[in-house]
Amino acid sequence: MSEEIPGVVREADAVYESVRAICHDRRTHPAPTVYRVLGNLKGASGPMLAQALNQLADGLERSLAELDVYEDDGRDPAESVAAAAGHMRLAAHLAAELGEHLAEAQNALAGQGYREPRED
Repeated sequence: MSEEIPGVVREADAVYESVRAICHDRRTHPAPTVYRVLGNLKGASGPMLAQALNQLADGLERSLAELDVYEDDGRDPAESVAAAAGHMRLAAHLAAELGEHLAEAQNALAGQGYREPRED
């Protein structure tokens, strides 16, 4: 195995760090800001995340035929690949549902604005 980090891993690391940064942001955010964040999360989580997970599952399954795959404990690698791919496909389905809920949350905020407090 090469020491170079595959691009797909670097991209997943970037997604993780972005979500982690949102988790650490404790500031107050008005609806227009949250609306934009929800739109980006919806775009990244809904059909796009579902597609990514399905593609990863497909590639994992192909690895059995294209690579010399083994398990450290001698088990059949096809079993762990089948289990992982099954969970990834279920996660893809749930990601699509998540995208739908984020779209509904975004729609609920679509007309909301705010005013800065007046300084008297």
